[in-house]
Amino acid sequence: MQAVWYEKTGAADDVLKLTELPDPEPGPGEVRVRVASSGVNPSDVKTRAGARGGLVWPRVVPHSDGGGVIDAVGAGVDAGRIGQRVWIWNAAWQRAHGTCAEFVALPAAQAVPLPECVDFRAAACLGIPASTAWHAVFADGPVRGKTLLVTGGAGAVGHYAIQFARRGGARVITTVSGERKAEHARSAGPDAIVNYRSDSVVQQILAASDGQGVDRIVEVELGGNLAVTAQVIRPHGVIAAYGSMAVPEPALPFYPLMFRGVTLRTLLVYLLDGAARRAVIDGIGEALASGELVHAIAGSFALDEVAAAHRAVESGACIGNVVVEIPML
Repeated sequence: MQAVWYEKTGAADDVLKLTELPDPEPGPGEVRVRVASSGVNPSDVKTRAGARGGLVWPRVVPHSDGGGVIDAVGAGVDAGRIGQRVWIWNAAWQRAHGTCAEFVALPAAQAVPLPECVDFRAAACLGIPASTAWHAVFADGPVRGKTLLVTGGAGAVGHYAIQFARRGGARVITTVSGERKAEHARSAGPDAIVNYRSDSVVQQILAASDGQGVDRIVEVELGGNLAVTAQVIRPHGVIAAYGSMAVPEPALPFYPLMFRGVTLRTLLVYLLDGAARRAVIDGIGEALASGELVHAIAGSFALDEVAAAHRAVESGACIGNVVVEIPML
Protein backbone atom coordinates (compact mmCIF):
# COMPACT_ATOMS: atom_id res chain seq x y z
CA MET A 1 0.00 0.00 0.00
CA GLN A 2 0.98 3.65 -0.39
CA ALA A 3 1.51 5.38 2.96
CA VAL A 4 2.98 8.58 4.35
CA TRP A 5 5.23 8.14 7.39
CA TYR A 6 8.03 9.70 9.39
CA GLU A 7 10.80 8.24 11.55
CA LYS A 8 11.97 11.48 13.15
CA THR A 9 10.26 14.71 14.12
CA GLY A 10 10.81 17.96 12.28
CA ALA A 11 9.56 20.15 9.45
CA ALA A 12 6.96 18.53 7.21
CA ASP A 13 9.04 18.72 4.03
CA ASP A 14 12.04 17.23 5.81
CA VAL A 15 10.51 14.23 7.57
CA LEU A 16 7.34 13.09 5.76
CA LYS A 17 7.93 10.27 3.28
CA LEU A 18 5.58 8.60 0.80
CA THR A 19 6.49 4.98 0.01
CA GLU A 20 5.09 1.48 -0.28
CA LEU A 21 4.48 -0.32 3.01
CA PRO A 22 3.00 -3.77 3.65
CA ASP A 23 -0.79 -3.88 3.85
CA PRO A 24 -1.86 -4.19 7.51
CA GLU A 25 -3.84 -7.26 8.56
CA PRO A 26 -6.67 -6.93 11.09
CA GLY A 27 -6.03 -8.72 14.36
CA PRO A 28 -8.67 -10.15 16.72
CA GLY A 29 -11.41 -7.59 17.31
CA GLU A 30 -10.12 -5.36 14.52
CA VAL A 31 -11.27 -4.22 11.10
CA ARG A 32 -9.22 -3.09 8.14
CA VAL A 33 -10.43 0.05 6.40
CA ARG A 34 -9.65 1.04 2.84
CA VAL A 35 -9.04 4.72 3.53
CA ALA A 36 -10.70 7.35 1.34
CA SER A 37 -9.95 10.42 3.44
CA SER A 38 -7.53 11.37 6.21
CA GLY A 39 -8.06 14.42 8.40
CA VAL A 40 -5.10 16.68 9.25
CA ASN A 41 -5.59 18.21 12.70
CA PRO A 42 -3.35 20.57 14.70
CA SER A 43 -2.48 17.68 17.04
CA ASP A 44 -1.15 15.66 14.08
CA VAL A 45 1.01 18.57 12.99
CA LYS A 46 2.35 19.22 16.49
CA THR A 47 3.23 15.56 17.01
CA ARG A 48 5.09 15.41 13.69
CA ALA A 49 6.93 18.64 14.50
CA GLY A 50 8.09 17.30 17.88
CA ALA A 51 6.00 19.60 20.06
CA ARG A 52 4.63 16.56 21.92
CA GLY A 53 8.06 15.01 22.58
CA GLY A 54 10.08 12.36 20.79
CA LEU A 55 8.80 9.36 18.88
CA VAL A 56 7.57 6.30 20.76
CA TRP A 57 7.79 4.06 17.67
CA PRO A 58 10.52 3.75 15.01
CA ARG A 59 8.05 4.76 12.29
CA VAL A 60 4.76 6.69 12.49
CA VAL A 61 1.96 6.85 9.93
CA PRO A 62 0.16 10.03 11.06
CA HIS A 63 -3.45 11.25 11.44
CA SER A 64 -6.15 10.09 13.81
CA ASP A 65 -9.25 10.88 11.73
CA GLY A 66 -10.50 9.46 8.47
CA GLY A 67 -13.18 7.76 6.44
CA GLY A 68 -13.38 4.76 4.18
CA VAL A 69 -14.81 1.29 3.67
CA ILE A 70 -14.15 -1.83 5.74
CA ASP A 71 -12.60 -4.47 3.48
CA ALA A 72 -11.51 -7.13 6.00
CA VAL A 73 -12.23 -8.13 9.60
CA GLY A 74 -10.31 -9.98 12.27
CA ALA A 75 -11.42 -12.82 14.50
CA GLY A 76 -14.51 -12.04 16.55
CA VAL A 77 -15.80 -9.30 14.25
CA ASP A 78 -19.00 -9.74 12.27
CA ALA A 79 -18.07 -10.40 8.64
CA GLY A 80 -21.23 -8.49 7.73
CA ARG A 81 -19.26 -5.30 8.36
CA ILE A 82 -17.21 -5.86 5.21
CA GLY A 83 -18.26 -3.22 2.68
CA GLN A 84 -19.53 -0.85 5.39
CA ARG A 85 -18.78 2.87 5.01
CA VAL A 86 -17.22 4.23 8.23
CA TRP A 87 -15.63 7.20 9.94
CA ILE A 88 -12.57 6.66 12.12
CA TRP A 89 -11.47 8.06 15.49
CA ASN A 90 -8.20 7.80 17.49
CA ALA A 91 -6.37 5.87 14.76
CA ALA A 92 -3.04 7.52 15.67
CA TRP A 93 -3.66 7.95 19.40
CA GLN A 94 -1.06 5.80 21.21
CA ARG A 95 -0.68 3.85 17.96
CA ALA A 96 2.00 3.87 15.26
CA HIS A 97 -0.36 3.51 12.30
CA GLY A 98 -2.86 6.28 11.56
CA THR A 99 -5.04 7.03 8.55
CA CYS A 100 -2.49 8.63 6.19
CA ALA A 101 -2.29 5.46 4.10
CA GLU A 102 -4.38 3.41 1.73
CA PHE A 103 -5.27 1.00 4.55
CA VAL A 104 -5.49 1.10 8.33
CA ALA A 105 -6.28 -1.73 10.75
CA LEU A 106 -7.73 -0.75 14.13
CA PRO A 107 -10.20 -1.87 16.82
CA ALA A 108 -13.65 -2.37 15.33
CA ALA A 109 -15.28 0.15 17.68
CA GLN A 110 -13.08 2.89 16.21
CA ALA A 111 -14.70 2.50 12.79
CA VAL A 112 -18.20 3.97 13.09
CA PRO A 113 -20.92 3.45 10.45
CA LEU A 114 -21.21 6.45 8.12
CA PRO A 115 -24.59 7.37 6.59
CA GLU A 116 -24.76 7.20 2.81
CA CYS A 117 -25.68 10.89 2.70
CA VAL A 118 -22.29 11.90 4.17
CA ASP A 119 -19.22 12.02 1.94
CA PHE A 120 -15.78 10.79 2.95
CA ARG A 121 -14.28 14.28 3.19
CA ALA A 122 -16.77 15.04 5.95
CA ALA A 123 -15.96 11.70 7.59
CA ALA A 124 -12.39 12.90 8.09
CA CYS A 125 -13.66 15.81 10.21
CA LEU A 126 -15.59 13.82 12.80
CA GLY A 127 -13.02 12.09 15.02
CA ILE A 128 -11.47 15.20 16.57
CA PRO A 129 -13.25 18.44 15.50
CA ALA A 130 -16.87 17.26 15.61
CA SER A 131 -16.34 14.93 18.59
CA THR A 132 -14.62 17.65 20.61
CA ALA A 133 -17.45 20.04 19.78
CA TRP A 134 -20.24 17.62 20.73
CA HIS A 135 -18.60 16.71 24.02
CA ALA A 136 -17.87 20.34 24.91
CA VAL A 137 -21.48 21.32 24.27
CA PHE A 138 -23.25 18.41 25.98
CA ALA A 139 -20.88 16.93 28.60
CA ASP A 140 -22.70 18.87 31.32
CA GLY A 141 -26.19 17.97 30.18
CA PRO A 142 -28.86 19.29 27.79
CA VAL A 143 -28.59 22.86 26.54
CA ARG A 144 -32.19 23.57 25.61
CA GLY A 145 -33.16 27.02 26.86
CA LYS A 146 -29.58 27.91 27.79
CA THR A 147 -27.25 30.51 26.32
CA LEU A 148 -23.88 29.28 25.07
CA LEU A 149 -20.81 31.25 24.08
CA VAL A 150 -18.64 29.47 21.50
CA THR A 151 -15.28 31.22 21.27
CA GLY A 152 -13.55 30.96 17.91
CA GLY A 153 -16.70 30.12 15.98
CA ALA A 154 -14.83 30.03 12.67
CA GLY A 155 -12.55 27.26 13.87
CA ALA A 156 -13.01 23.58 13.04
CA VAL A 157 -14.35 22.77 16.51
CA GLY A 158 -16.24 26.02 16.98
CA HIS A 159 -18.13 25.69 13.69
CA TYR A 160 -19.46 22.29 14.74
CA ALA A 161 -20.14 23.45 18.31
CA ILE A 162 -22.42 26.23 17.08
CA GLN A 163 -24.43 23.73 15.06
CA PHE A 164 -24.72 21.15 17.84
CA ALA A 165 -25.76 23.77 20.38
CA ARG A 166 -28.40 25.18 18.05
CA ARG A 167 -29.71 21.67 17.35
CA GLY A 168 -29.90 21.17 21.10
CA GLY A 169 -32.14 24.19 21.53
CA ALA A 170 -29.63 26.71 22.86
CA ARG A 171 -29.18 30.37 22.04
CA VAL A 172 -25.64 30.66 20.66
CA ILE A 173 -23.26 33.60 20.72
CA THR A 174 -19.90 33.20 19.04
CA THR A 175 -16.72 35.25 18.82
CA VAL A 176 -14.49 35.74 15.77
CA SER A 177 -11.54 37.96 14.87
CA GLY A 178 -12.83 39.64 11.72
CA GLU A 179 -15.43 39.82 8.97
CA ARG A 180 -14.04 36.95 6.89
CA LYS A 181 -14.29 34.61 9.84
CA ALA A 182 -17.65 36.09 10.81
CA GLU A 183 -19.01 35.14 7.40
CA HIS A 184 -17.76 31.59 7.85
CA ALA A 185 -19.17 31.30 11.37
CA ARG A 186 -22.50 32.64 10.11
CA SER A 187 -22.95 29.50 7.98
CA ALA A 188 -23.22 27.49 11.23
CA GLY A 189 -26.26 29.52 12.31
CA PRO A 190 -25.36 31.38 15.54
CA ASP A 191 -27.79 33.86 17.03
CA ALA A 192 -25.10 36.53 17.44
CA ILE A 193 -21.52 37.08 16.29
CA VAL A 194 -19.08 39.26 18.25
CA ASN A 195 -15.66 40.48 17.10
CA TYR A 196 -13.42 39.65 20.06
CA ARG A 197 -10.86 42.24 18.95
CA SER A 198 -13.38 44.93 19.80
CA ASP A 199 -12.93 46.98 22.96
CA SER A 200 -16.59 46.37 23.77
CA VAL A 201 -16.54 42.56 23.55
CA VAL A 202 -17.97 42.12 27.08
CA GLN A 203 -20.75 44.61 26.43
CA GLN A 204 -21.59 42.96 23.10
CA ILE A 205 -21.81 39.48 24.64
CA LEU A 206 -23.99 40.79 27.46
CA ALA A 207 -26.23 42.63 25.02
CA ALA A 208 -26.62 39.48 22.91
CA SER A 209 -27.69 37.60 26.05
CA ASP A 210 -30.22 40.26 27.14
CA GLY A 211 -27.84 41.37 29.86
CA GLN A 212 -27.93 37.97 31.57
CA GLY A 213 -24.59 36.52 30.50
CA VAL A 214 -23.99 32.96 29.30
CA ASP A 215 -24.64 29.58 30.91
CA ARG A 216 -21.80 27.74 29.23
CA ILE A 217 -18.69 28.54 27.26
CA VAL A 218 -17.11 26.26 24.67
CA GLU A 219 -13.60 27.61 25.01
CA VAL A 220 -10.78 27.42 22.46
CA GLU A 221 -8.43 29.78 24.37
CA LEU A 222 -8.93 29.54 28.11
CA GLY A 223 -6.03 31.71 29.27
CA GLY A 224 -6.40 34.44 26.70
CA ASN A 225 -10.12 34.84 27.33
CA LEU A 226 -10.35 34.64 31.12
CA ALA A 227 -10.69 38.40 31.57
CA VAL A 228 -13.82 38.32 29.42
CA THR A 229 -15.08 34.99 30.78
CA ALA A 230 -15.17 36.22 34.37
CA GLN A 231 -17.46 39.07 33.34
CA VAL A 232 -19.93 37.24 31.10
CA ILE A 233 -20.51 33.83 32.68
CA ARG A 234 -23.63 33.38 34.78
CA PRO A 235 -23.73 31.89 38.28
CA HIS A 236 -23.26 28.11 38.16
CA GLY A 237 -21.99 28.36 34.60
CA VAL A 238 -19.60 25.89 32.97
CA ILE A 239 -16.44 26.56 30.98
CA ALA A 240 -15.62 23.60 28.71
CA ALA A 241 -12.05 24.31 27.61
CA TYR A 242 -10.24 22.35 24.92
CA GLY A 243 -7.36 24.76 24.31
CA SER A 244 -5.16 27.51 25.73
CA MET A 245 -2.36 27.97 23.21
CA ALA A 246 -1.82 31.71 23.60
CA VAL A 247 -1.60 31.49 27.40
CA PRO A 248 -0.72 27.86 28.19
CA GLU A 249 -0.31 28.45 31.94
CA PRO A 250 -3.12 30.90 32.77
CA ALA A 251 -3.50 32.68 36.09
CA LEU A 252 -7.00 31.73 37.19
CA PRO A 253 -9.21 34.55 38.55
CA PHE A 254 -10.26 32.17 41.29
CA TYR A 255 -12.47 34.33 43.49
CA PRO A 256 -14.49 35.98 40.69
CA LEU A 257 -15.24 32.49 39.38
CA MET A 258 -15.77 30.96 42.82
CA PHE A 259 -18.32 33.58 43.81
CA ARG A 260 -20.31 32.62 40.73
CA GLY A 261 -19.94 28.91 41.41
CA VAL A 262 -18.36 28.36 38.00
CA THR A 263 -17.21 24.90 36.91
CA LEU A 264 -14.09 24.59 34.77
CA ARG A 265 -14.04 21.46 32.65
CA THR A 266 -10.89 20.70 30.68
CA LEU A 267 -11.32 18.11 27.97
CA LEU A 268 -9.23 16.05 25.59
CA VAL A 269 -11.32 14.05 23.16
CA TYR A 270 -8.76 11.24 22.94
CA LEU A 271 -9.45 10.36 26.58
CA LEU A 272 -13.23 9.96 26.58
CA ASP A 273 -14.44 7.01 28.64
CA GLY A 274 -16.82 4.43 27.20
CA ALA A 275 -20.05 6.19 28.15
CA ALA A 276 -18.87 9.59 26.94
CA ARG A 277 -17.59 8.14 23.67
CA ARG A 278 -20.89 6.36 23.08
CA ALA A 279 -22.79 9.59 23.70
CA VAL A 280 -20.56 11.45 21.24
CA ILE A 281 -20.93 8.79 18.55
CA ASP A 282 -24.71 8.65 19.00
CA GLY A 283 -25.03 12.45 19.01
CA ILE A 284 -22.94 12.88 15.89
CA GLY A 285 -24.78 10.02 14.22
CA GLU A 286 -28.14 11.68 14.82
CA ALA A 287 -26.87 14.98 13.42
CA LEU A 288 -25.38 13.27 10.36
CA ALA A 289 -28.57 11.35 9.66
CA SER A 290 -30.51 14.61 9.57
CA GLY A 291 -28.47 15.72 6.57
CA GLU A 292 -28.37 19.23 8.02
CA LEU A 293 -24.82 19.31 9.44
CA VAL A 294 -22.50 21.70 7.59
CA HIS A 295 -18.92 20.42 7.17
CA ALA A 296 -16.37 23.14 6.55
CA ILE A 297 -13.60 21.81 4.30
CA ALA A 298 -10.88 24.43 3.94
CA GLY A 299 -8.65 22.40 1.67
CA SER A 300 -8.20 18.99 0.07
CA PHE A 301 -4.82 17.46 -0.76
CA ALA A 302 -3.57 14.29 -2.44
CA LEU A 303 -1.46 11.67 -0.68
CA ASP A 304 1.69 13.05 -2.34
CA GLU A 305 0.79 16.51 -1.01
CA VAL A 306 0.66 15.67 2.71
CA ALA A 307 3.57 18.00 3.54
CA ALA A 308 1.62 20.86 1.95
CA ALA A 309 -1.45 19.86 3.95
CA HIS A 310 0.58 20.02 7.17
CA ARG A 311 1.95 23.42 6.20
CA ALA A 312 -1.59 24.63 5.54
CA VAL A 313 -2.65 23.65 9.06
CA GLU A 314 0.50 25.14 10.59
CA SER A 315 -0.06 28.45 8.83
CA GLY A 316 -3.31 29.06 10.69
CA ALA A 317 -4.73 30.59 7.51
CA CYS A 318 -7.22 27.79 6.82
CA ILE A 319 -10.78 28.43 7.90
CA GLY A 320 -12.12 24.94 8.36
CA ASN A 321 -10.78 21.39 8.12
CA VAL A 322 -7.89 20.14 6.01
CA VAL A 323 -8.34 16.72 4.41
CA VAL A 324 -6.13 14.33 2.44
CA GLU A 325 -8.12 12.42 -0.19
CA ILE A 326 -6.99 8.92 -1.18
CA PRO A 327 -8.60 7.35 -4.28
CA MET A 328 -10.08 3.91 -3.62
CA LEU A 329 -9.16 2.03 -6.79
